[in-house]
Amino acid sequence: MHSLTAAELEAVAARHPHLLTPPFWSRFRVPVIATATILYLMFCWWFFAIGHVLGSASWNIAGNYLADWISYEERPDITIHKDGTMQIEFSRFDPIGPNPNPDWITARREVVTRTITAPAAAAPSSTQPKSSFSFMAPSASGTAAAGSAAQTETRTEEVVTHAVVRMNASDTIEIGPPAVTVTRNGQPLSISIGTDGVTPRGSLPSWATQRAPGEKVVVSFGFSGWAEIRDDAVRVHKRYLGWEGFFFDIDSPFFGKSFGEVMRLIWSGDRLDPSRSNLSLAIDNILYNPSWQHLDVWTKLLQTIVMAFVGTLFASLIAFPLSFVAARNITRNRPVNQVTKRFFDFQRSVDMFIWALFFTRAFGPGPLAGISAIFFTDTGTLGKLYAEALENIDDKQREGVKSVGASPLAVQRFGVLPQVLPVFASQALYFWESNTRSATIIGAVGAGGIGLKLWEAMRTNSDWENVAYMVVLILIVVFIFDTISNALRSRLIGKRHH
Repeated sequence: MHSLTAAELEAVAARHPHLLTPPFWSRFRVPVIATATILYLMFCWWFFAIGHVLGSASWNIAGNYLADWISYEERPDITIHKDGTMQIEFSRFDPIGPNPNPDWITARREVVTRTITAPAAAAPSSTQPKSSFSFMAPSASGTAAAGSAAQTETRTEEVVTHAVVRMNASDTIEIGPPAVTVTRNGQPLSISIGTDGVTPRGSLPSWATQRAPGEKVVVSFGFSGWAEIRDDAVRVHKRYLGWEGFFFDIDSPFFGKSFGEVMRLIWSGDRLDPSRSNLSLAIDNILYNPSWQHLDVWTKLLQTIVMAFVGTLFASLIAFPLSFVAARNITRNRPVNQVTKRFFDFQRSVDMFIWALFFTRAFGPGPLAGISAIFFTDTGTLGKLYAEALENIDDKQREGVKSVGASPLAVQRFGVLPQVLPVFASQALYFWESNTRSATIIGAVGAGGIGLKLWEAMRTNSDWENVAYMVVLILIVVFIFDTISNALRSRLIGKRHH
């Protein structure tokens, strides 16, 4: 082949310049695409106010939420009375049970004598027997009698006058009304409390926040916890790593015992409950643990699995025959094809979440609404996929079966199904695995399953460890189902090539 010389190339370029000049798009497509991408990202940054959102976000609160997933808290309330005395109270449902004297609270206690004024009891009405009692408003004479005199009572009791809460080795909260001193990483913050509200002395550090003057001050100690300082109380949230009471709650006789102690009680210890064995009692305490509700959570998780399986199964069974009607090369009737395909479009055009709302309204809350939403949505999607698979089959196999005089049903059975059945089964398995996740979401709107349980735990805004527990269970189930589905799909698609 003769190659052109430089002189010949220049002559060609002179006669036909457009042949050697690349088109505009070839020359400038890279800078055009890069510029368009940058402009689009800038528009998104402005339109969604991303900078403002990032700047005003409460990252400390987000960190606390994440820490709550893997921890539990002790929550003492230190109530401050008007006379400067205090009272330390632990909630009945504290994760480790009522514990008025933990080693991380140092309290100075004194015995004081108080005179308490209480309203006088109303005098009984002359028109009523003395033994009668009414919750209704007292009569005028009774009110006058009550207002004419008041009762005083003298009490001698032990109160707390000063308290120090140790959040960790270096951070403390010292409560000595009318002031609270918070120390974090060697940096002190003094806060005055009283009738004028909560007033920090000086500027607030980054680990303390106050929405408005006089309102409560929230101080954060990182993973160690946080506290609210109010004008009449200090509410402490001291955090510990782990899920306390996961197996046995504070009312269980096994609470606080090591694994070895529990096993010894089960196999050789005296009966803790005369009516049942220790093994039966331990199983009952675990399943009906009021803090973690294991049996209810597992039951709801099983509901979610059943919802996904039954909904996908019914959708596959209905989509299978309808796809033959929708396929143009199987049913050669264009109006029938179009009507069936538009029906599929109607079903899948509305999201499963919306169908769940509709069926929840129709059938009431429960798994039936979830199954119906999955079935209705997936019938349209699987029907469309099945029909497209049928329209792309190799007609040679079908023509071969026809040539031997087979009936139309036999043609579909031996000429079409062997080509598409592995694809149908593979797609159904994929949707089954995917619907396991979807069933969790639609459960949050009342369709039953663990999704509703998860939403209830999130709404409390305090049981984040329970949320983490259910999320872990969902992840395990999805992982198992994904592995099974992938293995089955690989075998089905593999058989297709043999």
